Amino acid sequence: MIILGISAFYHDSAAALIRDGDIVAAAQEERFTRIKHDSNFPKEAIAFCLKQAGVSLEEVDHVVFFEKPLVKFERLLETYLAFAPRGFTSFRKAMPLWLKEKLFQKSLLTDFLAEMVEEKPSKELKKSMKGKLLFAEHHQSHAASAFFPSPFDEAVVLTMDGVGEWASASVCIGKGNELNIEKEIQFPHSLGLLYSAFTYYTGFKVNSGEYKVMGLAPYGEPKYKDLILEHLIDVKEDGSFRLNMDYFDFATGLTMTTKKFDAVFGGPPRVGEDRITQREMDLAASVQAVTEEVMEKMVRSLSEEYKDIENLCLAGGVALNCVANGKILKKNYFKNIWVQPAAGDAGGSLGAALAAYYLHLNGERKKTNQNDAMKGSYLGPVYDDSEIEKRLEAAGAKFKRHANDDEVVEITAKALADEKAIGWFQGRMEFGPRALGGRSIIGDARSPSMQKTLNLKVKYRESFRPFAPSVLREDVDGWFDLNTDSPYMLLVAPVNDNKVTPMTAEQEKLFGIEKLNIPRSEIPAVTHVDYSARVQTVHKDTNPKYYALISRFKDLTGCPVIVNTSFNVRGEPIVCTPEDAFRCFMGTELDMLVVGNCVLYKEEQDQALAQDYKDAFELD
Repeated sequence: MIILGISAFYHDSAAALIRDGDIVAAAQEERFTRIKHDSNFPKEAIAFCLKQAGVSLEEVDHVVFFEKPLVKFERLLETYLAFAPRGFTSFRKAMPLWLKEKLFQKSLLTDFLAEMVEEKPSKELKKSMKGKLLFAEHHQSHAASAFFPSPFDEAVVLTMDGVGEWASASVCIGKGNELNIEKEIQFPHSLGLLYSAFTYYTGFKVNSGEYKVMGLAPYGEPKYKDLILEHLIDVKEDGSFRLNMDYFDFATGLTMTTKKFDAVFGGPPRVGEDRITQREMDLAASVQAVTEEVMEKMVRSLSEEYKDIENLCLAGGVALNCVANGKILKKNYFKNIWVQPAAGDAGGSLGAALAAYYLHLNGERKKTNQNDAMKGSYLGPVYDDSEIEKRLEAAGAKFKRHANDDEVVEITAKALADEKAIGWFQGRMEFGPRALGGRSIIGDARSPSMQKTLNLKVKYRESFRPFAPSVLREDVDGWFDLNTDSPYMLLVAPVNDNKVTPMTAEQEKLFGIEKLNIPRSEIPAVTHVDYSARVQTVHKDTNPKYYALISRFKDLTGCPVIVNTSFNVRGEPIVCTPEDAFRCFMGTELDMLVVGNCVLYKEEQDQALAQDYKDAFELD
C-alpha cells in the first residue's frame, strides 16, 4: 500500500511517501524551489518522493491532504460573522481567493496531480486522481505524525499550533494502530497565535520568526508576564485557557495585535529592521515564560488524568519550542517524551499519510529496530560521489575526491580542531527545520569566537542567535544536564556545572546583548546566555559518518561536542543539492566544504565566483 501525504497552501508545503506504513521519503518544497517557507503545491517534493520510492504517481494508492478545506472555510465564515462588522476589509480580501481556489481545493489538487502525469490530462486521468484523494483533519495529521513514528505502543499525544480547521490544541490517546481525539481547545484561543502575536510585536515574521523570539528570551527578564496573564490570557490550573480578543486582531484583521495591545505594552510594534532593545528582550522572555507555564500545567494535568500511560508525544508548531520541551522533560510528569522532528505544518504531510494508513485503512503497526520510525529524519535526497563530482565540476568547483570516509573524517576533524568553519553535506537531507548532520555548518564548540564568526560571516543574521551542540549520545550526560536521547535537537538542557565558567561580578552587572560575547563554559560556542544549549545527541546507527567525525574530534581534543547549525544563509532555505552547497560556500566566509568524499578549500576556488554568489545572496 503506497500512500502520498501532502501539506500545502499556507506555509512550509511538503510531501511524504509511505509504503505499508514504512516511511520512505519526505521533504519540504522550499528545499527544491529555494523559496523559503514555500506554500505552493509541492510538485518538486512529490516528484522526489516518487523517485525515491521508485514508483509513478499512477501507482500510488492514496493521496492524502493534511487538512479539510471546507471545515476551515466554515471556521472563516463563522469567525467573520461573530466579529462583524469588525474585519470587513480582511473579509473582502480573503473571500475572492477562497471562492476562486480554496473552496474547490479537491478539484485544484486533482488538476495539479494530473498535470504531473500528463501536460494536458484527460478526463479519465483526472477522475483516477480524484478517486485517490483523501482528507485528514489538521490536528489529526499532527497527532498521527507524533504517535505513529514514535517508539511507543501507547501514549498521550498533545498537539499545539496556531490553528487548523477549528482546533488550536488537541489531546489524543494513541494505542497500537488507534488514535482517538479526547479533547480540544478551539480558535481563536490559541497558544501558538499568542506567541505569534509577540513575534509580530517584537518585529519578526509570523510563522518563521518564532524561534528568534525563543532565542532572544534569555537576554531579557519576564517583566511583562503578569500583564500578559492579567490582560491577554486566562489560564486555568489544568492548562486550558482563553484569550481576550480585545487585544488581538488575527481573527479578522490584517495584523496580529490591536491598539489596546500597544497601550498595555508601551507603544507600537517594533519595525523589522529597527534595533532590538531591552524592551523586545523582556517581551520575548515574558511570552516564553507564559508559554512554558501553560504547557507545564497542561502536561501535569494530562499525567494526572491518564495515570496509567507513561509516554507523551508532541507535535504542532508549539512543539518546536525546545526550551519548553526541556523544562517539561525535567518535571518527570511522563517517563518518556518523543517530539516529531517536523512538528510544524510540513510534518502534516507525513501525519496525513500515516493517518490514512492506520486510521482509514486499519494498517498493521510494526515494531522498528531503531529508537523510532523516523530514520533519524534523514528522509530527503541523497547523492553518490560520482554524481557529486559531476555537479561540482559543472559548477566550477575545485576539489579533491578522497578514497574513503575515514580519510574525509580525519581531514575534517583536524580542520575543526583548527577552528575552521566547515560546510558538511552528507547522506540524505533532513526532514524538518533542523540540520542534523546531513546539511550542516559545523565548527569547534570550544572556540570563544565561533558563535560570532558563524553569525556574522556565514549566516549573516542577528548576533544574539544561539547555535546547537552535536554530542555523542554516550557522552551527553558528561556535558549537559540530560541523560536521554535528543536526536532531533528539540530539547534544551543546562550545561553541566563542572563545565561552566562563572561570570565575574562586573560581568553580572551587564544587561541584554552586552552579555553575548562572554565565554560561559568550556564549550562557549554552544552555551547560551542562560547557560543552556539545544542538544542534539548523535547516534552511530542513524548517522555513522557524523558519529565518526565527532568521535575523531574527541580523540584529537578530548571534547565530544561540536557546533551544528543549518547549512544556509539568512533568508535562504537549507541547501538541498551539491550546487546549493557550493553556492553557499562561495557566498560566505566558510573555510572548507565537504560534500560526500569531496573536499573543497576556499582559497583554492575562483574568487570571481565568490563575488558572484555574494552578489546573488545580496550579502555585501
